Amino acid sequence: MQNKIKILGLDVSKSSVSACLLESKPAQVRQFYYEYQFLKFNANRAGITAMLALNADIAVIEPTGTNYSLIWAEHLRRAGVDVLSVGHKELRNYRANHLALPDKDDDADALALACYWFDYCGDTTRFVDNRCGIIRHIRRLILRLGHLNRVQSPIVNRLRQDLAWQFPEVALSKSQPGKLGVAPLWLWLAGETQSVRYNAMYQNSIGLGIGDEVRFHAQRLCSLQREERLIESELQQLLSDTRFTVYTEAFNKFGFGLRLQAMIMSQIYPVEFFLKDGKPEVQIRKGRKSGKPTKRYISLRKFQKCLGLAPSLESSGDKHQSKVNSGSKLCRKAFWQWVFTRLEVKRSRLNNEIYTTLCEFLDTEKTLGKPIRLVRSRVASKAVKLLFRELVKPIKD
Repeated sequence: MQNKIKILGLDVSKSSVSACLLESKPAQVRQFYYEYQFLKFNANRAGITAMLALNADIAVIEPTGTNYSLIWAEHLRRAGVDVLSVGHKELRNYRANHLALPDKDDDADALALACYWFDYCGDTTRFVDNRCGIIRHIRRLILRLGHLNRVQSPIVNRLRQDLAWQFPEVALSKSQPGKLGVAPLWLWLAGETQSVRYNAMYQNSIGLGIGDEVRFHAQRLCSLQREERLIESELQQLLSDTRFTVYTEAFNKFGFGLRLQAMIMSQIYPVEFFLKDGKPEVQIRKGRKSGKPTKRYISLRKFQKCLGLAPSLESSGDKHQSKVNSGSKLCRKAFWQWVFTRLEVKRSRLNNEIYTTLCEFLDTEKTLGKPIRLVRSRVASKAVKLLFRELVKPIKD
């Protein structure tokens, strides 16, 4: 007799998990919720050992950031357990509407996660895509860079405010990283290097003198920027993997920088995930209003949504509006910045077919007087469509 498959539902908290182990979906889920002895494991050696001792075949979790769930998922994978993720919105709707569980707590979520697998194990689209190890690592590095960028902003602001009265001649100077990966001004203020230029300016300064607080802030910035350079170097090495050659070649046609390339890669690799039977899925359906056959580009739509650039229509009565409220917010913001810095700045434009198409579209939209935020959004959306075309072209060929 074949053993039943063991499904482990795990609701992850900051320092523990609530667990529910099932071999089949309970007939009365609400009654089961009140009677079942839910397990709780702390984030220590004993907790990990006890969880692995359950000998689960599949674990189902929520993708609770990359910090809390990472340690549990990684130990499970090392033990040979397949780890699947369920989106927050999908789990919330499933628990409340489908299972009708009375309360939202850790135990209810663990039970709902385990039950979710029995209802949807045959439909992979119901689960958050589990990327390979290198992609998960790229995503963690991207999030780390975002954190470092946010940490630097208040330090720079405070530093410039202090320099406004201590050394005003450099208070508003640009602080772009130099050859050492750190801005020369911060290195000089931190006392790590000498500069004839800054020494001369300081001797003739009308400021009241540089204090220790400025030097401490400059030292912090130097440390943060060095960490950024180390992460970027690691990203460069990861993206040089031969598996990503087709992707980086396509990215280079768009002039994407290293961070944007890594950010997009962490979301869309492998592109085959968006295809059906190795080809872009296109469905022909009857239009709701026109009644005529209409093409639905399913794969392209999924691709756009993943990158946060697929608008959805919201209608109520006479009110009709289009919003972009799903997908990666980081990618959506990064694409906007790319449009602003590479397409709108004429000296930064590349001389190729993609840039010609996008820039002509951008210039036309701006000439028509449309709101600049709308223009940038439409250009970014068009760029994602062209990117999808470039990535699937080798597969078609």
